[in-house]
Amino acid sequence: MKTDIISKHAIIDRAPAEIYMMFSDMRNFVQFIPADKREGIRADFDNIYANVQGFDLGVTVAARQPYSRIDFKDNGGPFPFSMSLFFSATPEADPAKTDFHIELSAELNIMMKMLLGSKLQDALNKVVDGLQAVSEGRMPEGVSAEDIEKYKSEFGL
Repeated sequence: MKTDIISKHAIIDRAPAEIYMMFSDMRNFVQFIPADKREGIRADFDNIYANVQGFDLGVTVAARQPYSRIDFKDNGGPFPFSMSLFFSATPEADPAKTDFHIELSAELNIMMKMLLGSKLQDALNKVVDGLQAVSEGRMPEGVSAEDIEKYKSEFGL
């Protein structure tokens, strides 16, 4: 059964090109994962592979539309899915800010939908909230001050 989940929108205090570049290389995703959870994660420019709660999961970049959208698709996992990250101009047309959101489409059987549906929605919203917090110089939930400083220096923020 196809399940579509759309995250909340948030205004990110960075230009769309900056946010796009951060997400366009899958190796950057590893840096966002806490060090104690990185074991078994492999990444290259287009792919990332991990074992998440006993499930082998692979994600591949399916398409890149520079500075506006990145599409991902599963490359092995418990269910087929695709995900898109959107980097849009803000309603105020401020070139230094981005309207960001995530869309996920997954083929979930009824049991998986009951188990994962709300957790997937929460996870997408948490990513959006975390990115917004970092762009505003705030601490995202579950991230230490040391992690923030590392991310800022690695991405020139």
